[in-house]
Amino acid sequence: MNQMIACCGLNCTICPAFIATQKDDNKERKKVAIQWSKQYNSDIKAEDINCDGCLSNTGILFGHCQVCEIRKCCKEKSSENCARCDDYICAKLSKFFKIVPEAKNNLEEIRKS
Repeated sequence: MNQMIACCGLNCTICPAFIATQKDDNKERKKVAIQWSKQYNSDIKAEDINCDGCLSNTGILFGHCQVCEIRKCCKEKSSENCARCDDYICAKLSKFFKIVPEAKNNLEEIRKS
């Protein structure tokens, strides 16, 4: 499977929600829901674990991805991801990269190509 790098630089193709959706695996959805509920101190249901990835046009996105400000900005600019944006690295990304440095690495690789 080819990688899908989200607007923010995360690799959607290694996300457990993306994987469970692509496999249409309800056992995997339940496992992810339990794990993420504990990890994020939230009540996530197995039926919430559905996502075709940030760049998908299906409208099937996991909870936060639906309201993500980085994704919203990227889509408004009709950019594939933030690596191709003239405002790279903006304040939103800078803050995000402090939490998820591997996302910056992914976008930097795209900028090199």
